Amino acid sequence: MAPGAVLAAILVLEAACSAATPPAVRIGASGSATAASPKAETAEPSAAPTPAPAGWLELSLAGGPAAREDHTWTLAGDGKTALLFGGRDGPTVYGDLWEYDLAVDTWTQLAPAEPRPPARFGHNAVWVDGIGLVIFAGQNGSDFYNDLWAYNPATDGWRKLPAIGALPVARYGSCAAVGPDGRLWISHGFTSEGTRFADTRAYDFELSAWTDETPGSALPVNRCLHACWWTTDGRFVLYGGSATGVTALADLWVLYHGAWTVFGVDMPPARNLYAVTKIDPRLMLVFGGQGLDGGYLDDAWLLDEAHATPEPYAFDGSSPPARSGAEMFFDLDRHRVLLFGGKNDSGSLGDLWQLALPTG
Repeated sequence: MAPGAVLAAILVLEAACSAATPPAVRIGASGSATAASPKAETAEPSAAPTPAPAGWLELSLAGGPAAREDHTWTLAGDGKTALLFGGRDGPTVYGDLWEYDLAVDTWTQLAPAEPRPPARFGHNAVWVDGIGLVIFAGQNGSDFYNDLWAYNPATDGWRKLPAIGALPVARYGSCAAVGPDGRLWISHGFTSEGTRFADTRAYDFELSAWTDETPGSALPVNRCLHACWWTTDGRFVLYGGSATGVTALADLWVLYHGAWTVFGVDMPPARNLYAVTKIDPRLMLVFGGQGLDGGYLDDAWLLDEAHATPEPYAFDGSSPPARSGAEMFFDLDRHRVLLFGGKNDSGSLGDLWQLALPTG
């Protein structure tokens, strides 16, 4: 079967609660997988740093950001640092910017001069080569945003990006990813009038212009608090989130050649505001989120565009407490995932966790 058809066969709709659970991938003390798992296809690290311990490990570091949820934490293009921006802790909304050094595991708070983006949560952030960290949208109290800002680490400065064309309505809880065409693609979200959206738009950095890329029919249900990403064969994937009257969704949609398609393989339990990162060109890791009953989740799943059924990813030993609104990314050089913050029944979280992935 062609790669595009294989992808179409896997990607998802409704959570099937009565469906059999696929076998878990369990990581033992040696870091080897004791059940079949998709083989990583990532390139060799650029250096040979000390391997991280297998499984989850909480890192206790001096300093660092205050506890928060709904922030962004974005890996820079060189893979050496990650930039954390914004978020909230109850009524406190942050506009601070932090740099995390992956080689030595240290936080540094940055203090770029004005202009700076207003404090916000529920925004999106991506890294764009040649531009830097780009943030879009978000919320602060009754204020919702549809602005674009770029931070350049080389100059330690923010600038507001101009925008013309089919501007998105101000929103929070959207999703964003840079496409193969170099444009920033966003989809869905929520705004102050209680309205959830189903539109999809793309921003061209060279033209400073938005275009409306919403197909004419068969749209994913209006939602927010979801994520989206691009596959290796150029498909735009949207997964989960929250809809009007439904706390959490379990469907997965793919936008390809101007049309959305939903797929019916068994999916993980419904969730919103989960953490997600790509750990291999074809493999996404999903952790936690808020479930259909409003409770917080602590499970992890692999979504593989080359396999028909998502797999639960289980680990020996401790793991992060259940949460939603956390952020995580993959550190290639040290072959680990880093996760920070979020929220659960105890309030906002400021803990930092490392997940060492098996290397063979």
